[in-house]
Amino acid sequence: MRRIQAGSALSAFGLGFTVPYLYVYVAQVRDLGAATAGVVLAVFAMAALVVLPFSGRAIDRRGPVPVLLVASVVAAVGAVAMGFASSVPAAVGAAALLGAGTAVLQPALATMIVWCSTPVGRTRAFAMQFFLQNLGLGVGGLIGGLLVDTSRPGSFILLFSIEAAMFLVLAAIVGTVRMPGSPAFQGARPSGSGKGGVRALLGHKAMVQLCVLGFVLFFACYGQFESGLAAYGTEAAGIQPSTLGMALAANTAVIVAAQFLVLKFVERRRRSRVIAAVGLIWTVAWLIAGYAGLGHGSQAMATAAFVSTYALFGLGEAMLSPTVAPLVADLAPESMVGQYNSAFALVKQLALAVGPAVGGPMGAALHGPYIVTFVLFSLGITFLAVRLGKQLTPEQNQPSLALRPSKVVARHEPVRESETASV
Repeated sequence: MRRIQAGSALSAFGLGFTVPYLYVYVAQVRDLGAATAGVVLAVFAMAALVVLPFSGRAIDRRGPVPVLLVASVVAAVGAVAMGFASSVPAAVGAAALLGAGTAVLQPALATMIVWCSTPVGRTRAFAMQFFLQNLGLGVGGLIGGLLVDTSRPGSFILLFSIEAAMFLVLAAIVGTVRMPGSPAFQGARPSGSGKGGVRALLGHKAMVQLCVLGFVLFFACYGQFESGLAAYGTEAAGIQPSTLGMALAANTAVIVAAQFLVLKFVERRRRSRVIAAVGLIWTVAWLIAGYAGLGHGSQAMATAAFVSTYALFGLGEAMLSPTVAPLVADLAPESMVGQYNSAFALVKQLALAVGPAVGGPMGAALHGPYIVTFVLFSLGITFLAVRLGKQLTPEQNQPSLALRPSKVVARHEPVRESETASV
């Protein structure tokens, strides 16, 4: 497990070097224009949507380790190719390789964590992964910012080379891991024909509801960070672009500081109620954002409110990381863990693609409706979470119940004389 977590953190560290600067690199450093940069980012996302439906079945058939090794090499090749891409076809091709490779890493790593953990220990394992990935992204982005120089394409070649090296390090580390079997919940198997695949997954009502809930979660939070919420902050609240970096730093700081503080709280409560609480926290966050842009306070108050919005989102993320991913695993039949993880990753990718497309224009021009829309989406998270809880078994909703000793104790009753005589 330690090697899996270390490899996951290092891959996130490598991504942090380049992800914040990909648009600037294509549009300005390589002088390919804003339109080409938009196409490259779209291809990066579309490649993930193309490969994720097939990656789950490959993980279940071949195992997560071989799939992750191939994905790491593909991502490394894509990173190196992007570093040397000086034309539109080269940049688009590199983005396709990089997007496809990185998309498969997450469900493969998630399946490895499932196979190496028990349902009870899974909560802490996914919390640790989320913590280390955010730390890796933050540190990588910080170091990348110190190395990057838009006047020197060579500095970006260095960044993409470091990213490629981290993918290969991930492959080397994971290649040494021996995988045990998966201790999945047997009672969660979906009813139906038993043939597996998409039909079985769609026949599993709890998993379908979790995917709908996941789409709303990612659409209302992650899908707004760098698009709608940023546009709303600069246009409605008058936030300076440098303050956006401060807000993102506050988000990461809350995640890092709160992750293990909220873990004990999460472990002792039902997962559906934890997710419902996140919906309420994010409702408050959107209301504070509404004050930042639509209130009549000072610029200092608006800035503080906007940064607080990102911080509250971070608190919700810290509560979700040990909750949602383990729940996906605990719902999966033993032979379909990879497919369930890939399906949920696909839902996340769809939300991240739709979120900016919807939120960006609304955040920039329709300030009031934008806030109202995402307040309602956040309340929808609470509603969907409560509804999902009715579809879960007690152990799926709260794995810590499996550790509680039975309250039924043996009672000693005196033997009757008639019974003794008959013996």
